Amino acid sequence: MPGILYLVPTPIGNLGDISSRCAGTLADADFIAAEDTRVSLKLLNHLGIKKPLVTYHRHNTESGGQAVLARLLSGESCALVTDAGTPAVSDPGEELVALCARAGVTVTALPGPCALVTALAVSGLPTGRFTFEGFLAMNKKNRRAHLDGLRGERRTMIFYEAPHKLAATLADLWETFGGERRLTLCRELTKLHEEVRRTTLEEAAEWYAVNPPRGEFVLVVEGAPPCAADGPGLEDGVALVLALRERGYSLRDAVRQAAKETGLPKNELYDLTVNTVN
Repeated sequence: MPGILYLVPTPIGNLGDISSRCAGTLADADFIAAEDTRVSLKLLNHLGIKKPLVTYHRHNTESGGQAVLARLLSGESCALVTDAGTPAVSDPGEELVALCARAGVTVTALPGPCALVTALAVSGLPTGRFTFEGFLAMNKKNRRAHLDGLRGERRTMIFYEAPHKLAATLADLWETFGGERRLTLCRELTKLHEEVRRTTLEEAAEWYAVNPPRGEFVLVVEGAPPCAADGPGLEDGVALVLALRERGYSLRDAVRQAAKETGLPKNELYDLTVNTVN
């Protein structure tokens, strides 16, 4: 009979946040699959637990996942942990869960620390409806494309960001959503130097452009107001492109400008304009 894969949340900063159920599951599992065994070993030492550790991270999802699955199918139980927070949420554990689901292995998720929920709760922004967008791409073009797709998003948006990318991300958020859009930046949550800054995209972008950030961030961004979410349609966008063309813009420049003003996707505007003209 196959074993069970347990998804065990670990503290995002304060070791006191580990629950007795999570600690008991770590102690009872046959082995632990960890993102970084050195980080997990500190937690296990804190709990007084000695258990075999194997690595499972984004660089070995295929080989590591198959190795964990083989042991599960042989009857062993495994506790999956990430360095901090809930496994499988913006984490390669997602692939291991899918692998186990396809193989018919039981997966049990334990409740516990999660940075996105903690940040949302303290943000002061609407919490009834939200969308978690994880980490934005490092490539500027891909990052901007991702944000362009969120221009009309009414729900509160949550992003994870590393300190070395924060300034560029804030600049892109400002340009995409406007400087007055409210933002809460949460840094080092549950740790000694926890910081929660409630500000605007413009103020945050200007501040971190000259003040190098430290620590991991969760960004909670206010959703679009109804008027922005119900903005111009594609027909309006095409009309603007044609008007810009009459003012001497090239087709490509007209599409780019119209997309910037309306928030509509450039590719769709271009294709629809070409079809309209032809």
